[in-house]
This record gives sequence, structure tokens and C-alpha cells, in this order.
Amino acid sequence: MRKFVWRLQRVLDIRKSQERKARSELFTLTQKLAAARAELLIQKKIMENIIKELAGNNPRNRLAGQEFFMKNCAANNEKIKKLKENIHNLELQQKEKINEVLQLRKTEEGMEKLRARAKEEYIKEQEKIEQKELDEESGILFVRNNFQEV
Repeated sequence: MRKFVWRLQRVLDIRKSQERKARSELFTLTQKLAAARAELLIQKKIMENIIKELAGNNPRNRLAGQEFFMKNCAANNEKIKKLKENIHNLELQQKEKINEVLQLRKTEEGMEKLRARAKEEYIKEQEKIEQKELDEESGILFVRNNFQEV
């Protein structure tokens, strides 16, 4: 029996490589998002720790610390705001990439089904051809045997 060759195999291979690439990009985005969330958490924790430390200080010493904190608070708040915007953008990119991966996966699964159907049809056709050849051979043998007996 001849080897099965599917005309769209190259397209399927390209789709698979596109999906692998999209998955790796999604993984990278997820890592960036996790790092940004961790950085945001760290910045918030730093702010909380400074406030707790100031609250625990002696009222005489607290005033100088509060003044320093208020001067630097705007910069820290701006940094937190930028981190939140970055996280939001990364989340949007992640959702888009997830949709892209899902779409590529659906296309790949559809093509796999088409390939499976084509292979089944190929096998059935080959079996029919093989059966036809066997029928012809048995018919020829029958005629030979009958002809030799006569």
C-alpha cells in the first residue's frame, strides 16, 4: 500500500508552529504580568511599612519623618500608578494573546479532523483497490485451473 500524503500537511505544520509561538509569547506575557504585580505589591508594602513605622515613632521625631514621607509620597504614588497602568496593559495583551491561541487551536483541531477523515477515506480506497486486485487474481487462477483441467 502506498504511503498516505495529505495535501494540506504543510499548512497544518505551519499552524502548529504558529500556535507554539503564540503560546510562548503568552507565557512571556504572563511572566511579565506576574513580575509587574509583584513589583506593585512590593511598592504598596513599602508604603505601608513606612506609615506603620511613622505611626509608632515618638511624636517629636514623627514630624520630620512625616514631612519626608509627604515629599516622597507623590513620587511613590506616581510609580504605583504607572505600575497599575502597566499591569492593565499587560492584562489586555494577555487576553488578546489567549484569544489568538484559542483561535489557532480551533483551526489546528479542525485541520486535524480533516486530515483524519482524508486518511480514513484513503485507507478505504486502498482497501477497495486491494480487494479488486485480489478478486482479479482469484478469477485468473480459477480460469487457469479450469482451463488446465480441460
